[in-house]
Amino acid sequence: MTDGAPHPTRRPRKGVEIGLGLQSDKRPEDYARLAARAEEHGFDVLSVFGDLMYQPPIFPLLEMARATSRVRLGAACWNPYSMHPYEIAGQVAALDLASSGRAYLGLARGTWLGDVGIGQPRPLAHIREAVGFIGALLSGADDGYEGEVFRLAPGTRLRYRPHRPEIPVLIGTWGARTAALAGRVAGELKIGGSANPAMVDVMRRRIAGGPDAEPADHVGVVVGAVTVVDEDGARARAHARTEVAMYLAVVAELDPTVDVPADLLAGVKERVARGDSEGAGKLIPDELLDLFAFSGTPEQVAAQAQAVIDAGASRVEFGTPHGLTDDDGVDLLGSRVLPLLNRRS
Repeated sequence: MTDGAPHPTRRPRKGVEIGLGLQSDKRPEDYARLAARAEEHGFDVLSVFGDLMYQPPIFPLLEMARATSRVRLGAACWNPYSMHPYEIAGQVAALDLASSGRAYLGLARGTWLGDVGIGQPRPLAHIREAVGFIGALLSGADDGYEGEVFRLAPGTRLRYRPHRPEIPVLIGTWGARTAALAGRVAGELKIGGSANPAMVDVMRRRIAGGPDAEPADHVGVVVGAVTVVDEDGARARAHARTEVAMYLAVVAELDPTVDVPADLLAGVKERVARGDSEGAGKLIPDELLDLFAFSGTPEQVAAQAQAVIDAGASRVEFGTPHGLTDDDGVDLLGSRVLPLLNRRS
């Protein structure tokens, strides 16, 4: 495989960023309104999930690009199994142009793809080569890219000029080998579905090459999870339980710092599988909820986020649904939670 193709650039390290992660289930005007509010409140990054059976993330991202002028924007994440890197390159280039250079490139192997008959063999090669392939296209070089999975013939070039020849890369993963890959080719690594401060050190060591390695700090670690904030903390936490159940069924077994009882996890999975997310959520105890969601009053959510920041995260991403309604959640996070955070790196 040719590794000489230019890779999208790493993001320069700076102070801790706070972002919002949005599910792509809204109308165009909703994305524009929420994005404008988030930027006004002082959020740094807006991400759109690439979950199965939701709207493709490029649609909301372009709407948000039109409504903002400062925040970084990206999909968390695009998937090189369901979309060829050529298509991903075109979409991230379009976002970068529409946002005047504020895009980031998020890549992950994804989950639930078996439901649409898509296999996921050789995930490390798919992610590594997607980065190289996209980097080769955006760079404008005509050397091509020769991988084991993806191939770009020499002389094949985009027929338009990208806004930037390099776009910052984020890799979404919980896995040790993919984290080590992120240490070589990415500027950020996102742990999706976690609010656990202990995972920051775990991933920094994995980025550096293993559990006994000195924690690496050249790649930013993004911690993002379901978020529900409300003045009525009990109501917020009840809603968070329902929202987090489907993700807990996937990621709980990936966190090496948590021992989830097998019968509890089996119960959550069984209820999620038959569409009873509320019932599944009721099985989740408080101490487990706090490791996989940010939830409660503004003060409670701020305390959770601060613990993640203090553990060394470079970005906290408050995920959908944010509050009991989208607008109330974004406004409470912006006006009540952000001012409580010490964001010094």
